[in-house]
Amino acid sequence: MARRRLTEQQKNRIAKIQEQRRRRAADAADQALAGATTANEQMGRVVVRHGRSLLLRTDCGRDVHAMFRANLGEVVCGDRVLWQQTSNDEGIVTAVQPRTTALSRPDYNGQDKAIAANITQLVVVLAVRPEPAGYLLDQYLVAAERIGVTGLICLNKMDLLHDDERTVFRARFAPYVKIGYPVIEISAKADHGLDPLLERLRGQTSILVGQSGVGKSSLINAVIPRGNVLEGQLSDATGLGRHTTSAATLYDLHSGGELIDSPGVRSFRLGSVSRAELARGYREFLPYLGRCRFHNCAHVNEPGCAVLAAAQHGDIAAARIESYQHLLAETNAGE
Repeated sequence: MARRRLTEQQKNRIAKIQEQRRRRAADAADQALAGATTANEQMGRVVVRHGRSLLLRTDCGRDVHAMFRANLGEVVCGDRVLWQQTSNDEGIVTAVQPRTTALSRPDYNGQDKAIAANITQLVVVLAVRPEPAGYLLDQYLVAAERIGVTGLICLNKMDLLHDDERTVFRARFAPYVKIGYPVIEISAKADHGLDPLLERLRGQTSILVGQSGVGKSSLINAVIPRGNVLEGQLSDATGLGRHTTSAATLYDLHSGGELIDSPGVRSFRLGSVSRAELARGYREFLPYLGRCRFHNCAHVNEPGCAVLAAAQHGDIAAARIESYQHLLAETNAGE
């Protein structure tokens, strides 16, 4: 669906409101910092953010309500921060640590905006029904390659297929296994049907993505420890009550690992990307990039293209070439 374009008047009004909020938040943060009981800085992790309010988790596992100064820029779920205590369970963030990774999406101005930080794994959920969208999987995997995180392909609802149908469905993902992407099969209705997913989430900070109807929400509800004390703390920290589910939130999993539940990113699209970035997002292209006859080869129909030659020899799956060329046209990726 096309993104609704805002008028200049609407943009100016939004910018004015945001600036007023930033000023109010900055004043409140300065007042809080002035009343700090200690100058000792501590490390913390952003669990959830709403406006200038944060819920932090300290290294010792304590949850703290904090604010942050406007001059720190964007602070997002998953960020590691330095903070100072202002009261028993409150504090002020003084610095944001460098991010190892950041997952972004375009804002209303078309600029990339981080929505989750320091993730290590992007879990792409597909299902036998609805039929997997043609190029969506590759779009997600390109995003994972661009930010340097593991891409995991998760086939859900496998219990809906008979044995012969399951064999045919699996075969569609054989090219991904060949180039090194892990592919797992799960079912929430089978005994221990989620075990392969829980095993892959262990030791990782993951986000689940995928098209509507593949069962992401059910999976998230199954693995996240809902109904615990965190729900009340989120409400206290953000003032959102039940609406905290609209904000990206970091959860510790009982089975190990962390999961960022961000409804707004579950079906995100690839943002602005150059032609070179898109090509590097196809990991099997890498040995052939730079070996084409023309330095600005787009790998479409140019003579002497090393990528197309590799495809003709069977070293790159034809479907992946087609996928790349489709995304190249769809994103209007330039040099």
